Amino acid sequence: MLSNIHLPAAGWTLLLLTASNVFMTFAWYGHLRNHATSPWYVAALVSWGIALFEYLLQVPANRIGFTQAGLSVGQLKIMQEVITLCVFVPFAMFFLKQPFRLDYVWAALCLVGAVYFVFRAG
Repeated sequence: MLSNIHLPAAGWTLLLLTASNVFMTFAWYGHLRNHATSPWYVAALVSWGIALFEYLLQVPANRIGFTQAGLSVGQLKIMQEVITLCVFVPFAMFFLKQPFRLDYVWAALCLVGAVYFVFRAG
């Protein structure tokens, strides 16, 4: 089914990294809501199970980005960090019921600078 979707390699990289980041965010922080009263090892086992799906998406995303889209390792990492913030802020606000903070805006501005420096030519 997904093989019928015609995206450039960079598009597949972005799509897969975004999906993997959703799993990663739930693995890292979802237990704070869903398993808050469970022993830590139960939360860890559940998180590891979720993280498996993250890796099943993240590894091919990075391989596609590096080998087919021609992205550098630094570009892949900064792309992942931007995606992380874009996924984390709504997750924190809507799933964990955390208030929006201006610190998210400042962090995003720092990432804009990181994107500029890692993606600029030369």
